[in-house]
Amino acid sequence: MNQRREFEIAFVGLKPGIHVYEYRIEDKFFVPYGEQDFTNCVANVKLSLDKKSGFMQLKFDIDGMVNAPCDRCGNTLPMQLWDEFNIIVKMVDDPDEMNEQEEDPDVYYISRGESHLHLADWIYEFINLSIPLQKMCSKEEMGGPKCNTEVLEKLKKMEEETRKDSGNTVWKGLDKFKNLD
Repeated sequence: MNQRREFEIAFVGLKPGIHVYEYRIEDKFFVPYGEQDFTNCVANVKLSLDKKSGFMQLKFDIDGMVNAPCDRCGNTLPMQLWDEFNIIVKMVDDPDEMNEQEEDPDVYYISRGESHLHLADWIYEFINLSIPLQKMCSKEEMGGPKCNTEVLEKLKKMEEETRKDSGNTVWKGLDKFKNLD
């Protein structure tokens, strides 16, 4: 099955009500989007599509794991994906103009003549948004088997040098102006 077709839903023939779709996302999904900041993605996306008259409510549940480089030492860390996103898709006559004017990122417009929902870009975006912003092991795990101890030692040395150098800063002389009344 063509990867692009796999992430399309022909909603025209769907009866009103809730329809559930499940997708397993792995690294090959991200190839059209270029290189990512993570590897070994194994994500499960559960989509609940609630079809109504004139609009649809989409709820994406993201769950899974990716490997991402640690912000502190650079070693690869397993990161848990877990999040949920909601989108309302409305059918209108001029979707391009409406999408430009819409300020709410959770509302998307499609043409009344449209027959398919294209999900790949939303899935891509939601998986990326599910990755924690800070990718570091906890303080308890720091220096453990997952950490690059060589990098941590260099960071510690750099921190000590910075503390030594901070004694003669250009701001030191401003203390005498602190309590002038």
